[in-house]
Amino acid sequence: MKVTAKNRSRRIRKKMRVDEFQELGFDIAWKLKDGISGEELDAFIDKFFAESIQPNGLGFGGEGDTLWHGLICTQKLGSCTDEHRAAVEKWLTDNGATSVAVSDLYDVWWAE
Repeated sequence: MKVTAKNRSRRIRKKMRVDEFQELGFDIAWKLKDGISGEELDAFIDKFFAESIQPNGLGFGGEGDTLWHGLICTQKLGSCTDEHRAAVEKWLTDNGATSVAVSDLYDVWWAE
């Protein structure tokens, strides 16, 4: 459902997260080598959060084993940027992930 914010007060626009309060994020997916051990997987994910997600003020919600997918958005109110997308994609590619796919930015509250 797409919401238009015509003639709404600032307070209502903020509650609805539209117009100047819109928040953009992106989807991400990647593959890790087959047969990865539990310890290697934990180390990879810990390093991903420590070097890519947290330093950029991002949050990740997703799941996986050898094939991962999820949503990335900011930890605080705000929007991700194309620079965030590029940084996350580069980190994954540089650290052994394959088949890395990053979506375009989209409204995380009112995605169609």
